[in-house]
Amino acid sequence: MKYAIITGASKGLGEAIAKRLIQEQIAVVSVSRTENEEIKSLAIKQGIDYKHLSCNLSLEKEVQEVFMEIAHCIFQKDPEEILLFNNAGVIDPIQKVGNLDQTPIISNIQVNLIAPILITNLFFNKAQLTNTKVTVVNVSSGAAIRSIEGWSVYCSSKAGLNMFTQTAALEQAELETSNKIIAFSPGVMDTNMQETIRSSSVEAFKDLEQFKEYKEKNMLLKADVVANALVDLVLSGEVESGKVYNIKDLLK
Repeated sequence: MKYAIITGASKGLGEAIAKRLIQEQIAVVSVSRTENEEIKSLAIKQGIDYKHLSCNLSLEKEVQEVFMEIAHCIFQKDPEEILLFNNAGVIDPIQKVGNLDQTPIISNIQVNLIAPILITNLFFNKAQLTNTKVTVVNVSSGAAIRSIEGWSVYCSSKAGLNMFTQTAALEQAELETSNKIIAFSPGVMDTNMQETIRSSSVEAFKDLEQFKEYKEKNMLLKADVVANALVDLVLSGEVESGKVYNIKDLLK
C-alpha cells in the first residue's frame, strides 16, 4: 500500500492534497497543529488508513520526535511507496531588511527550510534499510527565483529549499536509489497565506495592491485545482527527480 505524509494538511493546499489522495485509496498521515475533521471523515467513509499528529514545525525537537514516530509506524508496514509532501509554509515576516524582528525570521527558516531538510533526511535514511521507495515533494514558490521587496526571508528560505531539492536528487541518483525528490511552485492560490499578504502594509510590501487585485479580480488559483495537478504528476510515475515544477506548466 502507498502512504502519504502531508505537513500543513489542515487547510489550503495540504487539505486539498489529502482529500485527493484519500480518493485515490492512499493512506494519509496528516501533520499540522490542528486536525481537519473533514479529512478524517472522508478517510473513514472511504475505509482508508488515516492518522493525524500535531506538530509545531518551528520546533526542531518536536519535528524530530513526531517524524521518528511516523517513520517507525509506516516503515514497519513495508509500504509499496511513501509520498512525503513538505507542504507547510509561512510567509511572515513581511518587512524590509532593517526592520525585521528576530523571532519570525527564525520561525520562517525553521518551517520553510529546516523542517523539510530534517524530515527528508530521516526518511531517506530509513529507506536505505528497506525496499520502500520514497518520493518527496517540497512545496516551493515563485519567490524562490524572484526577489520581492518585503519578502527577503521567505524568498531566501524557498530558494534554499529548491537548492536542497536539486542537491538531494543528485545524491540519490549517485547512490542509485529508487527515491525521488522534486520541488513544486503552486502559483498564487486562494489560501490563508494570501490573506496574510493582503493584511500587510504598503510600507513593508510595495506590491500589496497588486495582490489585493488578484483577489478582487478572481485571479487566484483554487487549492483543489493545484492539488489535482500535483497529485496527477506524482501518481503518473513520470516525476523527474531534482526538477522544480511550476503549476503553469502542469495546467497547460
